[in-house]
Amino acid sequence: MRTFRIVLWTLVVVAAIGATVLFFTRPQVVNGPGGGQFALVDQRGNPADNSVFLGKPSLLFFGYTHCPDVCPTTMGEMQGWFAALGDEAKTLQGVFVTVDPARDTPEILGDYVSFVSDRIVGLTGSEAEIDKVVRDWGALAEKVPQDDGGYLMNHTASVFLVNSKGEFAGTIAYGENTSTALDKIRRLVANS
Repeated sequence: MRTFRIVLWTLVVVAAIGATVLFFTRPQVVNGPGGGQFALVDQRGNPADNSVFLGKPSLLFFGYTHCPDVCPTTMGEMQGWFAALGDEAKTLQGVFVTVDPARDTPEILGDYVSFVSDRIVGLTGSEAEIDKVVRDWGALAEKVPQDDGGYLMNHTASVFLVNSKGEFAGTIAYGENTSTALDKIRRLVANS
């Protein structure tokens, strides 16, 4: 099990580095967040599209509710960032896009994100639509079968910074220093 965890963490780090490199080397498309349109549903079952990013700076994270370590850690960090910034970042929102739509129904997402903050929108949808959003953002999401018949999801661990126009504005790496992350978020809010 220890070897498996090491391999899984290595894959998470490689995916985060790859996503960051991809964003800095690809041309930015401004016709929508991530360069493409999407049609998902939020944690209340309401339709959600690219307009979720417009008018507010956002912290975009791809994850899933059954995640054993990366997602709970990142959501805890996000909760801490909201608390540390307070009114300084009152327009800031979190957007949690599941990479496991088979298990993450709107109701399950609602329970998960509301536990962290009422400022986080949870998004799910069909597997095809989730795959499209993941691909459009240059993120990673792949199923990793387990010996017991279950599965985990290998996914990008970085948080994407999205400005109020819905454009990519940087990343916060998994486990990044809190003061560095807060500085990045402050710049995002100031420039949105």
